Amino acid sequence: MSAEPDGPEDRLRRFATIWSRAVFPVTTTSSTRPEFEAQLLPLARRLSEALRTRTFDADAGRSVGAALVTVHCTDPEALSRTLDCVDAYLVLYCGGDGDQEDLRVRASRLQHAMAAGFAQALRERTLAEQEAISAAALKAQGVVAQALHASEARFRAVFEGAAIGIGMADLDGNILQVNEALLRMFGITEKTMLGRNVAEWTHPEDAPQTWTLYDELVRGEREHYHVEKAFSRPDGTALWTNLTVSLLRDADGDPQYQLALMEDTTERRLLNLRLRYEATHDALTGLPNRTFFFERLEKALGAGEGQRFGLCYLDLDGFKTINDSLGHAAGDRLLVEVADRLQSCTTAPGEMVARLGGDEFVALTTGTDTEREVDELASRIMHALIAPISVDGRELTVRGSIGIVEGPAGERSAAEVLRSADITMYRAKASGGNRFELADAEADARAITRHGLTTALPTALERGEFFIEYQPLVHLGDGSVRGAEALVRWLHPQHGVLGPDRFIPLAEHTGLIVPLGRWVLEQSVRQARDWRERHTDAGPLRINVNLSPCQLTHPGLVQDTVDILERTGVDPDALCLEVTESALIGADDDLLKPLRRLAEMGVDIALDDFGTGYSNLANLRRLPVSILKLDRSFTQSMQQFPADPVDLKIVEGIVSLAHSLDLAVTVEGVETGAQAEQLRILGCDTAQGWYYARPGPPDRLHELALVDATG
Repeated sequence: MSAEPDGPEDRLRRFATIWSRAVFPVTTTSSTRPEFEAQLLPLARRLSEALRTRTFDADAGRSVGAALVTVHCTDPEALSRTLDCVDAYLVLYCGGDGDQEDLRVRASRLQHAMAAGFAQALRERTLAEQEAISAAALKAQGVVAQALHASEARFRAVFEGAAIGIGMADLDGNILQVNEALLRMFGITEKTMLGRNVAEWTHPEDAPQTWTLYDELVRGEREHYHVEKAFSRPDGTALWTNLTVSLLRDADGDPQYQLALMEDTTERRLLNLRLRYEATHDALTGLPNRTFFFERLEKALGAGEGQRFGLCYLDLDGFKTINDSLGHAAGDRLLVEVADRLQSCTTAPGEMVARLGGDEFVALTTGTDTEREVDELASRIMHALIAPISVDGRELTVRGSIGIVEGPAGERSAAEVLRSADITMYRAKASGGNRFELADAEADARAITRHGLTTALPTALERGEFFIEYQPLVHLGDGSVRGAEALVRWLHPQHGVLGPDRFIPLAEHTGLIVPLGRWVLEQSVRQARDWRERHTDAGPLRINVNLSPCQLTHPGLVQDTVDILERTGVDPDALCLEVTESALIGADDDLLKPLRRLAEMGVDIALDDFGTGYSNLANLRRLPVSILKLDRSFTQSMQQFPADPVDLKIVEGIVSLAHSLDLAVTVEGVETGAQAEQLRILGCDTAQGWYYARPGPPDRLHELALVDATG
């Protein structure tokens, strides 16, 4: 990390300072505030690294939460203030230049992990303290027994001075003696206590074995037992204790009294319940969180025969726009209102709703008739979102897309069910949103395949799994091969050879189209150089390479093309870049500028799929193109004889217009000799299609060109 002013290290120390100032007043440490800050600094660094690491590590958050207990931050308020600091300042001081939304989500996950780690560490510390108390209790038992036999005065000193509650009763349960500590715990007087019997102290929360152990002890079959037990105070509140009951025998070894030692654990139990709640509930909405939801879903999926489940996976449509335009505070208020409405939709037994994070919610229903119930649940959710939500005086309309998964318990894991629901939800969103869709196994498989291809794309380029096939471009006048179009393929290890329609859209979505397109361009230009060197008698062969809309907007397009041409020693006139008509519809001068620069260098620009868009023909004059490529839809009717006269007139008109603008015309999809002859008569310049050759390896084009050259 940098140490310059306002560098990462300086910002990290600011965060540690803010953290220490917030938490120090509620710690039990004997250190000074600067010493305490020094203890928090490595914890802050661990949080900063976890926030920005490539793969999220919840263990880092849990370890920081546990470390808080080690540095004497055991008060619940210390945890609360810590989580507030992380929420408000961690991304601000330690986020760097990362995506703010992603960093906030990570910070939220770190908070939950810290709470879980804090709870676990505090629980372990509590258990250790309990063991120490139990040992002290057993020791006290021996001291008390000895005092009874030896000296009433010494017994009284131990009995009254003990910090834990002590009570003694006979074997019938009649209370004989209690100390002040026990009276304070119960909130009653000694007179009231001495009139009671142990059997009156039953409580609804008693463990099943509690009174069995008691009966064994008073019969002399057990020397002592230890349980966690609740008692009812006179004011109606519950007193939770760690209770140790021991049997006292007389000098002859016969059972004589029972001695109870009680430690008040009420506050500790309330803290553990609070930490458990915070670890399993969403801090913003109060709904169960992802952890709690997975516990319930796994329980539902593990239910017995005949049980079913239904899951609704909801994602709000357009929430990001609201969040970005009105701010995160308004977005949070919107989410709280949505959560309240969803909560009102799950009122039947076996139903619950949870927030997974962001604007994603899930609703679960279980039972034997979930096929009907889950549809009704989804309908209730959609209806609950109809009414506008008022936020900061604005009436916001919220809609949602829901993916539904329903089925019998025991067939799928929780992760598989949630993945299917997620895929189905995105299918509903892709269909326009504001609707729900039922999971479909085939659609899931296609989506999983697409996801697998998307994740495999980056390494596929590194491993050399892509290759290029070439389809010849033939001159309609003399039938000679004038060049070829480069068509990229993917030799996938599992799926075999994939055409560009399977992966180019994925590459455009992920941004990999830029390095992939650069690779295709360089390989194709090198191939054009090899062709020219191998058969000079065949005339110059030109290579056509497709450009995606993403490549057009990339600032390095012109420089990359120039560098490739210079490295390979190929003249610009050997290259033609094909751009789809739809990519140039309404294009402004900034988008056309790189194409104009390439055209001025001598690179041909072809307008691909011409006739499939809605561009104004007058726009052709302002586009830096030299070739029109007619879409195959114009030539399909020419496979029959006679050809449709209307189609002939359209093609003839386009060819005439193109030639009047000094544009050459190439036709795609030529599959018969009749088509080729008709297109030649209409004045088209070049053609490509299966009539001439299917896409193939570069050597095949060399053979075709050589045949044309020799005659």
